Amino acid sequence: MSTDDLETDGWVRTSREGAVLTVTLDRADQLNAQTPATWSALAAVGASLDDDVRVVVLRGEGRSFSAGLDRSMFSPEPSTNGGLGELGHLPAEEAQERIRGYQGGFRWLRSPGIVSVAAVQGHAIGAGAQLALACDLRVFADDAQLRLPEATLGLVPDLTGTSTLMELVGYSRAMEICLTGRAVTAAEAQAVGLANAVVPRAELDAAVADLVAAITAAPAAASRATAALVRSAVRNDFAAQDAAERAAQVERLHELAGGR
Repeated sequence: MSTDDLETDGWVRTSREGAVLTVTLDRADQLNAQTPATWSALAAVGASLDDDVRVVVLRGEGRSFSAGLDRSMFSPEPSTNGGLGELGHLPAEEAQERIRGYQGGFRWLRSPGIVSVAAVQGHAIGAGAQLALACDLRVFADDAQLRLPEATLGLVPDLTGTSTLMELVGYSRAMEICLTGRAVTAAEAQAVGLANAVVPRAELDAAVADLVAAITAAPAAASRATAALVRSAVRNDFAAQDAAERAAQVERLHELAGGR
């Protein structure tokens, strides 16, 4: 069975097929431009996950994944839409707390128990790039381009993008991509580890489906434990990671042996 839901204000649509939840940015006429309502809708999806969801596929409707912030967000005038003008007029602590809430729409994509996969076509710019980077895995169409232009606009990437980019491509390349704001093509993305695969645009959905099928073919408990180990390896030293592997393996062995 498949269920569908539409978060009208945030242009976020979800559908569920067994253990796979698909989250679609559904604002194709605006290249899936994002607003704070989008991030609230995404955070709500993350909060609603149940234990049976193993994979979350994040995609954008139409010809682009997401072209970033909605243009209305760039107004320098204070408003009530959560845009840059409003944030610039708030006290620092209040503005930071507001952004922390926005970041919640991104961080849940690394939640324990799930693996997230971004299907990226066309533009992934700014907030769109950071949303793709927030996922565990990325499949790019051959027309995809990823950009983080915030520094060139007098801003910084603030939707979790600096840490996730650094994990993927390393210090010097992340620094260069962020400071120049240049476009990273699909071919380069695959070469530097941003994209797990690059396929013709017409084959994107099929390639993502194949990847999801491979992930869900493994037993759920072993898959989740392995994903947790890979995530912890990013920050653990060798001793801590070795200990984490030992503990996880013994837990797996005990379960296989009948719960001893």
